[in-house]
Order: sequence, then structure tokens, then C-alpha cells
Amino acid sequence: MGRTRRIDRDKVLDAAERIVAEEGPSSLTIDAVAKAMGITKGGVQYCFGSKDALVSALLTRWSAEYDADVAGRAGPDADIHTRLWAHVAATATMDEWASRKAAGLMAAMMQSPAHMADTRAWYNSRLEGLDATTPEGRRTRLAFVATEGAFLLRHLGLMDMDDTLWAELFADIGKLRQE
Repeated sequence: MGRTRRIDRDKVLDAAERIVAEEGPSSLTIDAVAKAMGITKGGVQYCFGSKDALVSALLTRWSAEYDADVAGRAGPDADIHTRLWAHVAATATMDEWASRKAAGLMAAMMQSPAHMADTRAWYNSRLEGLDATTPEGRRTRLAFVATEGAFLLRHLGLMDMDDTLWAELFADIGKLRQE
């Protein structure tokens, strides 16, 4: 009798991330992940059940990694302004692999109303507690929205934005903090 083979969920997620980052979100299928892993489609479905569940797991994983980066930059007990500026810094310094992965995951999740609702909740939670009636609050909110706009424009391929322009934009965004 043979030994039951165990499929490592994290390795399946790694393969799915590579597909999204290298080939784009439209290439993310159960079949593509199975082929990349050298397992059956049933093996991927055993781990995640469906493509939607796979995308959810990818988003959960990415969000946890990103939130840990932001929290590390902001420090413990950071106020809303410090957390949002840490978000700006994390986005500005995100490497190309992480950027492609994040943009691909965002494009994949836009195909699902449930993922869209989760993403809206994530964005709303970032601004929760920000007092936008103050000049500092308005500048911080503007920096956050500009950061997300720059990220989406660049990494969804909606605007040509080389590293020089990226750095210039984030230098300008950073000036909002000092005004």
C-alpha cells in the first residue's frame, strides 16, 4: 500500500503567485496551478476547493505580508497618520516582484463581487479614524489616495511609469507630510 501524498498549500500558493506575477491574472486557473506544481487539478481543488477560494487565500496571504510590513514601519501603537505614512513608504519601496504579484491579485479579485467587497472593506479600514476635517488629515488622506492611484496606474499597466517617475511621484507625495 502506498503512502498518501500530502500537498503543501503554501507551495501551491507560491505557484499561483508566480503564475499571476509572470503571466498575468487571466492565466491563473486550477489547471495552470496543477501543471506548475506537477499535481492533478483534483489536488489543487483538494487544497482550495475552487479558483475563487485560491484567489481568497492568495489575497489573505498577501494582505498579511503587506500589513506586517506596514506595521513594522509604523511601530507599535502608531496613530492613524503614522500608519498611513507607513503604507505610503511600503508602497513606494515595494520591489518589482511584490508589485506585479499585488497588481495581478487585485486584477484577479476584481472579477468577484465578494473579493471587491473585501477590498473595499480593506481600503475603508485604512482610513478609519482619520479626521479629514483637519489640514493634516486631508493631506494624509490625499497621500494615501495618491499612493494607491500611482500603484494602480503603474502596475495595472494603465500608465507608463518608469522608476524615475515613480520616485518623483513619491517625493511629491512625501512633501504633503511636511506642509
